[in-house]
Amino acid sequence: MTLPDLSTPALLVEQSRLEANLAAMQAKADANDVTLRPHAKTHKSVALARRQRDRGAAGLTVATVREAETFVDAGFEDVRVAYPVTGLDTHERLQSLRDEATISFTVDTPAGAEQASAVYAEADDSVDVLIEVDVGHGRCGVHWSDEDAAGTLAQRIATLPGLQLAGILTHAGQAYDGPSDGETRDEALRRAARQERDRMLSVASALSEAAGSALDPGAFEISIGSTPSMAAFENAERDGFRVTEIRPGNYVMHDAMQVALGAAALDDCALTVLTTVISTQTKPDGSHHAFVDAGKKVFTTDTGAGTDGYGVALADAASMQPHPGLRVDRLSEEHGWLTVDAGVDLEVGDRLRIVPNHACVTVANQDRLHVVDGDTGVDTWTVDARGW
Repeated sequence: MTLPDLSTPALLVEQSRLEANLAAMQAKADANDVTLRPHAKTHKSVALARRQRDRGAAGLTVATVREAETFVDAGFEDVRVAYPVTGLDTHERLQSLRDEATISFTVDTPAGAEQASAVYAEADDSVDVLIEVDVGHGRCGVHWSDEDAAGTLAQRIATLPGLQLAGILTHAGQAYDGPSDGETRDEALRRAARQERDRMLSVASALSEAAGSALDPGAFEISIGSTPSMAAFENAERDGFRVTEIRPGNYVMHDAMQVALGAAALDDCALTVLTTVISTQTKPDGSHHAFVDAGKKVFTTDTGAGTDGYGVALADAASMQPHPGLRVDRLSEEHGWLTVDAGVDLEVGDRLRIVPNHACVTVANQDRLHVVDGDTGVDTWTVDARGW
């Protein structure tokens, strides 16, 4: 299979860049003496998850029960749902997987813990739960500075049948906010990484002090990880506690957001969208435009700090050079709108490769990933774990 054989839009994964990304993150984990438990929501692919495991990753992180079911069915034996799981039906689906795999998940409220206990209390063994901590993103989780709330939740978990407190978990989503107050991109990444690590160590230390000798630093998990904060991650110790696990997901592909944040270079991006020009137009104001067959259902409307439009059109995919005269500046459902500089020769039927802003959402909307070596197809992987 070669690229002209593919119908568009199509998702292409450059094999050499993918393998380099896998190796680099595993090396980061090994150097910091942490387990790499990659987040599979980025690729949702059994084939790709197996490559992560082959390189040394231990266990998987998922966001949905559907993802957990898919990877357990494929033989993965340690799956962590990094999401505050609620609902009787959801917990029953997870419980049904425990004969085949070790399952764990997060809670961030006493009510969430009580709902979980109602299912797992009848199980033969307790299920591991981790307290989700908010280290600055402002989404779910007990705030890192609220030691009383963290302690109260930990004590409640300890009293509930069927639950075992395994540790704490966070997602430093604030790393996606980019620089502030005159920071450089590197300084912003280092700040986010320090916050994520140090605030989690602070919570662990506070929980240990509240629990006395009942909390063993050697057995207490501290799980962190976003791809941009991993770019600057260095482990450290406080009161016997260290980060034990990292859970980046986007690193396998990288995307225009990671490039804009300084967490990756454009030539680290393994995922591109192959798309076809379906129309070229010169509007009454004299502006030139091209329209491609990939819109928001492929690229998504996600933007982030430092991004310009909805993806990066490439002049040359081999060298990952951005096209200076094309901008993806608007999306319809099935149309990508490109502004074309004067002098750029683009015709109907021409094909472009575009780096999406957000690889995770792009992959989640498609059925297949085409693995390529330059212009030659190597393999086709299904996106196995779509849905909830």
